[in-house]
Amino acid sequence: MSAARKDRLVQTDHPDGMTAREAGLAACTECGRLHRLGAETCSRCGARIRDQEVSLQPVWALLITGILAYIPANTWPMLITRTFGRAEPSTIIGGAIDLLSHGSYFVAAVVLVASVVIPIAKFVAIGWLAYAIRSGRVAGQHGRHRLHTVVEFIGRWSMIDVFVVAVLAALVQLGFLARIEPGPAAAPFALSVIFTMLAAQWLDARAIWQAAPAPEAGPAPSTGPAPKA
Repeated sequence: MSAARKDRLVQTDHPDGMTAREAGLAACTECGRLHRLGAETCSRCGARIRDQEVSLQPVWALLITGILAYIPANTWPMLITRTFGRAEPSTIIGGAIDLLSHGSYFVAAVVLVASVVIPIAKFVAIGWLAYAIRSGRVAGQHGRHRLHTVVEFIGRWSMIDVFVVAVLAALVQLGFLARIEPGPAAAPFALSVIFTMLAAQWLDARAIWQAAPAPEAGPAPSTGPAPKA
């Protein structure tokens, strides 16, 4: 491709460049061929041109379900310690307070960050992203895309509490003397993490850039000089 033609392809008044959607085009997800908006099938491979409008209803449903599951995850006991036959249940926050009282500041900080700060931050971030897409906000799209990337990245570390409980329950089994068992909060906490991860996955990053209204379908832009008569 000549340098002059490349300049014509990238030339646009938009400060960050023009997307295919802003140019009135849609891409086939199978072969990548560009078509005008409104095309139903690909002229090259015959695949159906999928509608790239992302529905936010599943995102809200998964997010609300995750929030509801997070409530019993913090109010019910996460860990039950049995010593000499006496049961001592402890919640997530209660366990972190016990760790602080015993001088385990680092472990307590990890538990609080992984089990309280990160889940609440994910709820707020996903809700904000869905609201921004729904309201058609255009400003700050780069920042919201980075926020979506961060939410997806930290999602894999949200199961640290369940992992710690499983390890302790497997290691500390001293019969009548001492025994650690998972509490009823482990199941709703795991469900909350799963539903939140699904909400983040369902929130397609392309929807962030499609928040602005798409132009009406029209003739495809010219990509080369007009032929000479």
